Amino acid sequence: MQPKISRSSCTSILVGRLATNDGSVLIGRNEDSQTAWPKHLQFNPRQQQTDQVFHSKANKFALPLPNLSYQYSAMPEWTDRYGVFAEGGINEYHVAMSATESAYGNERALANDPFEQTSGLLEEAMITIVLPYVKTAREGVQRLGRIIDEHGSAEANGILFADQTEAWYFEVATGHQWVAQRIPDDAYAVVANQISIEVIDFADPDNFITSPKLANFVKEHHLWPADQPFNFRRIFGTNNDSDLVYNTPRVWSGQRLLTPSLVQEPQSYELPFIQRADYPITVAATQRVLSDHFNGTPYDLMGATPVTKRFRPISVATTQESHVLQLRPNVAADLVGVHWLAMGVSAQSVYVPFYSQGHSIPLMYQRGKADYSPSSAYWVFKHAGVLVDRDHFRFARDLSQTQDQVTTELWQQLAKNDRAYSELSSHDEQQILLDQHNAQVAKIALNGYQALISRLITKQTQNSPLNFKVDPNL
Repeated sequence: MQPKISRSSCTSILVGRLATNDGSVLIGRNEDSQTAWPKHLQFNPRQQQTDQVFHSKANKFALPLPNLSYQYSAMPEWTDRYGVFAEGGINEYHVAMSATESAYGNERALANDPFEQTSGLLEEAMITIVLPYVKTAREGVQRLGRIIDEHGSAEANGILFADQTEAWYFEVATGHQWVAQRIPDDAYAVVANQISIEVIDFADPDNFITSPKLANFVKEHHLWPADQPFNFRRIFGTNNDSDLVYNTPRVWSGQRLLTPSLVQEPQSYELPFIQRADYPITVAATQRVLSDHFNGTPYDLMGATPVTKRFRPISVATTQESHVLQLRPNVAADLVGVHWLAMGVSAQSVYVPFYSQGHSIPLMYQRGKADYSPSSAYWVFKHAGVLVDRDHFRFARDLSQTQDQVTTELWQQLAKNDRAYSELSSHDEQQILLDQHNAQVAKIALNGYQALISRLITKQTQNSPLNFKVDPNL
């Protein structure tokens, strides 16, 4: 069995409620790790238990848990041998969390506060020990901060939190130093494997929460002049050639899509963390960012003209799943959270809108191991992508037509069931509707991609090296 890589190279996006077209708060992320490592969908029920202790399988981290855990959605690995890696979800109090965006602290800071690799907190545990126990995004930041203060972190990470009113980005730079910034309601942020938060205002607790000794740590170890604005990115982050190839181009591409009026360069250290969009941001626009491979630019790896692999795109072959967690306003409580999930490579998949308050999981979203299986949702989407990759320019139209058709049907189904829910009077009927919707949208997506696979295989039968012709009449 191939070992799971504990650190992933993801891309994240956070959008405030006044920056969206409908007042939703949005957070999303591509989980990038391996080209063949299935994910499952999970709805975890509310539970009352005693003496629960989380024990990591990746190191010696252990944490006693509260007796009551809230219902939440999640996307764990197909195996927990290397840890849970639940990655993202929405709980019953409409708190969304996505973890993590891998980052890198610099050697100056880490020399004075190294990671607690033996017993510190890792990505694999974060959703499991935080999301089921918080009622607001701010509570999520505070709970995660307390855990790191006590146990330390084993790696540098970025964590996304949201509820119906706020979005927060939490960055861990060293073993015990972290900061969380509230995304302004009228703004968005795109993050790509870097320490990204810039100037911190310690006098503004409504918008910044930090580790308790952050300012003193920097002062004690002479990491930044006292007369300069406290710039977390400059103090703790990296600023090297790898960033210019691997990280900043992704931030540039996300910002060019949402704020096309800007003139910026893909290799710029000055791309801002907080940005404003030219137009209201839709769920589809957020998904477009997470599916981007520099489309329409000279750096597009799938463009009509072959290019050198100069910059790392947002959507890559190692994406296991991509999610957008939407918290909607002005709807019934059970309809607030929509867990949009694209299995496999985001650019080749579709985002399926699951109601996060579901109880029943579509069967194919529970299946999938390291080896291919046609009964797994993950592998259905991967199978279609692999077939398209054999000759992208020939089969790109088949893929795009399927994506357009399936996405249209998914949106129609969501709107239909939103309306149907409001006509039901009993909670039992409403819960049945939620589960029926989740089964329906899973079926729409899987049927569409199974039909695409069928067409692609049929078309590719003529590509055999044994396809031999001499007489044009034969």
